[in-house]
Amino acid sequence: MYQNFKSFLSEELASIEQAGLYKNERIILSPQGAIIKVSDGKEVLNFCANNYLGLSNHNALKEAAKSAIDSHGYGVSSVRFICGTQDLHKQLEAKIAKFFGTEDTILYAACFDANGGVFEPLLTEEDAIISDSLNHASIIDGVRLCKAQRFRYANADMEDLENQLKKAQAQRFRLIVTDAVFSMDGNVAPLDKIYKLAEKYNAMVMIDESHSAGVVGKTGRGVTELFNLKGKIEIITGTLGKAFGGAIGGFTTGKKEIIELLRQRSRPYLFSNSIPPMVAAAGIKMFEMMDESNDLQIKLHENTTYFVKGMKAAGFDIKPTESAICAVMLYDAKLSQEMATRLLKEGIYVIGFYFPVVPKNQARIRVQISAAHEKEQLDKCIAAFTKVGNQLNLPLTPSKGVRKLK
Repeated sequence: MYQNFKSFLSEELASIEQAGLYKNERIILSPQGAIIKVSDGKEVLNFCANNYLGLSNHNALKEAAKSAIDSHGYGVSSVRFICGTQDLHKQLEAKIAKFFGTEDTILYAACFDANGGVFEPLLTEEDAIISDSLNHASIIDGVRLCKAQRFRYANADMEDLENQLKKAQAQRFRLIVTDAVFSMDGNVAPLDKIYKLAEKYNAMVMIDESHSAGVVGKTGRGVTELFNLKGKIEIITGTLGKAFGGAIGGFTTGKKEIIELLRQRSRPYLFSNSIPPMVAAAGIKMFEMMDESNDLQIKLHENTTYFVKGMKAAGFDIKPTESAICAVMLYDAKLSQEMATRLLKEGIYVIGFYFPVVPKNQARIRVQISAAHEKEQLDKCIAAFTKVGNQLNLPLTPSKGVRKLK
């Protein structure tokens, strides 16, 4: 049987490669940072990591992790409710709840697990989930595991959301779910308008803060801070794997009763190991750093505004952004890969994004800015994009306009 299946897989892989959609993984030989070493030993500027605050190789986090290995071991070898909860897990959950102004928190191995495990325990076929069309794959998969009625609205389209809420009025409970920052575009969900519609149509709200926590808002508390809704959203999911240190680990934080029921019934929590104590300890240290200063957020916001303005001035087609994500639109999949390859030769590490990660004919290079970047590094990146763009005969149309990061 496998010989036939092997032939089928080989044909599928060949068609993916022929369409310019094949994904090659690059190897890096160094810690994550603004400068990384790639497999040929060359040092390049990294502009495609989720290392928004530059904490992935921060000494304070590394020291906290090392200390936890000595005090709490390497791993817990079990799920939480059997023999896998340590004091560090509880301390981290409390830190997350305090950071977001919520009532309680539950930890997962990743945010994919948090989103995969949130819907099914809470909602049944009597209920409704109203989901943004550009939500992350983990939200989509989580919704599929739930028997609730499904409604979808166009990305950040409040008129369409209201129409879907009207259709869902026959259901018992209604939950609106949205990414806080949409990772491929960089736009922020209009949470203030979503919240008003939720109040009008008696619905709850869930947001995924993976690309906004640590980034959006004056002190990086995310979209609830940006829209002055701290503590008012029922469910927030997020990750420790991006701005918050870049390792692994996810969480759901929100209303106390919701978190309690997830501890009893959420399958990714009940059947997966606890995060390692070193990850929990580094997370605790990170939140302590966030409480002490928001200098990293200030620098990140300044860097992003500077970079977007420079890229627009160079003539690139940039999607509007209120995050640290800058989507450089190229539309053609093969072109995005060719440009990324040439940029690497110029010392700029970026990746082309194309179907199925983004819709067909919407290929792009997603540039991600970090507080670890310095102005001269941003200038080098803009110059490299301009050079390669001219080599590839891109229709660059310079613009002086820029949307300032909030």
